[in-house]
Amino acid sequence: MLVKVYAAALQGIDAIQVTIEVNALRGIKFFLVGLPDNAIKESHERINSAFQFNGLHFPGKQIIVNMAPADIRKEGSAYDLPIAIGILAADEKISTEKIGRYIIMGELGLDGGLMPIKGALPIAIKAKELGYDGIIIPTGNADEAAVVHGINVYAADNLMQVIRFLNGEEEIKPYNIDAEEQFYSKQATFPFDFSEVRGQESVKRAFEVAAAGGHNLLMIGPPGSGKSMMAKRLPSILPPMTINESLETTKIHSVSGQLKGGTALITQRPFRSPHHTISSVALVGGGGNPKPGEISLAHNGVLFLDELPEFNRTVLEVMRQPLEDRKICVARANYKVEYPAGVMFVASMNPCPCGFYNHPTKACVCTPAQVQRYLNRISGPLLDRIDLQIEIVPVPFEKISDAREGEPSAAIRERVIAARNIQEERFREENGIYCNAQMTPKLLTKYAVLDNESLAMLKTAMQRFNLSARAYDRILKVARTIADLDNSKNIKPQHIAEAIGYRNLDRENWGT
Repeated sequence: MLVKVYAAALQGIDAIQVTIEVNALRGIKFFLVGLPDNAIKESHERINSAFQFNGLHFPGKQIIVNMAPADIRKEGSAYDLPIAIGILAADEKISTEKIGRYIIMGELGLDGGLMPIKGALPIAIKAKELGYDGIIIPTGNADEAAVVHGINVYAADNLMQVIRFLNGEEEIKPYNIDAEEQFYSKQATFPFDFSEVRGQESVKRAFEVAAAGGHNLLMIGPPGSGKSMMAKRLPSILPPMTINESLETTKIHSVSGQLKGGTALITQRPFRSPHHTISSVALVGGGGNPKPGEISLAHNGVLFLDELPEFNRTVLEVMRQPLEDRKICVARANYKVEYPAGVMFVASMNPCPCGFYNHPTKACVCTPAQVQRYLNRISGPLLDRIDLQIEIVPVPFEKISDAREGEPSAAIRERVIAARNIQEERFREENGIYCNAQMTPKLLTKYAVLDNESLAMLKTAMQRFNLSARAYDRILKVARTIADLDNSKNIKPQHIAEAIGYRNLDRENWGT
């Protein structure tokens, strides 16, 4: 008897339908075809054990399982459940009346229990697009799948529960959650707050500007000056995620298996901080079984690279195009996938190998050549994509011992949101532009027009500090953001002056 069971495969952060055809014929062999990987080939043993544990018998027939389309490679153990259901239906142990109405996915334990799978959210979205009545998945994935309205999510704990449901012997009620309530209730809760940071008012201001305009930021300063501490608090002042941003971010984490149990939606902007030993593939994505990399897991949030010069030069260079295009295309011989990569890039570094160049109290033991060689580990094209480059000095004892709390993140966030609202209105007609950091040279000539005094100030700074040509557009973008924070329609000289102050590494004499 030939039976068709419907499942799904992941491509990038989306899902495609997979039809699992099972045919039971005379004979005793088991064939699994359709480009399955090793995890799927091993499903025979898991299915056989689950059958025996639950008093079922593997058919004494020749079983042929085909996974169509056969030219797309299928990966992972999530096909255990649909293959098992197909085998039982082909052996006439399960009614075929309801099977074709659902997408079925799940990994089987040896006792028939169902374990969570990757990508339940995009699978639920695809099931809705294709008009299925619902999806049958493990209970551990119910929260993320139930986010999708208009599709019934049937959460099961074990194989026998699914069998009884398909035979009409047991009712499984569709799983429902209030996704919007969860989304809005968790948006304002953060583990870190800027009120805990003592001193560093100028650096906090730079973070506010960066958050308001979506600008990339580089901090350079000695060890213990608070670089990592402040970076961890950046998500607390970023604008809240929209529901579409949350869904897109959740899809990425769902596909990579990063969602925690019971998580329906990611409600706060991601903060990813990979170690400097990370490989290029781990950062941008790909691999034998393609997965999103750190730059995609940070989509709609912050990618923080601590000790930037310690990263492999090749790893840093592969970031250049994703930072510009806000997406990354991973192409290999047997697949091509595209992942979103719209991140706010934040990095920190010491000023020299010993860490104390320009330190107010400690002497640097590095030669000028060593300092310059250390700085040269960061290429010019990568620095070109960083709008704010700020120097940090250690906090004096008087500030550290001050018991008074600093300005809370909530207050800073209000100003950031107000500035972002101005930008949202400004770029309403511009496709794909959401903040000042994304402005093209054409948009700069339209929205960052300088008066004579501001233009003269910028010209003087370019000549006096011998600023590079690439600094010109960056200064205009940052000045536009500072003007937005000031609720000013026009860029004023004080806005240009502050923006110039955020270009430390562009000065010819820095590090010499």
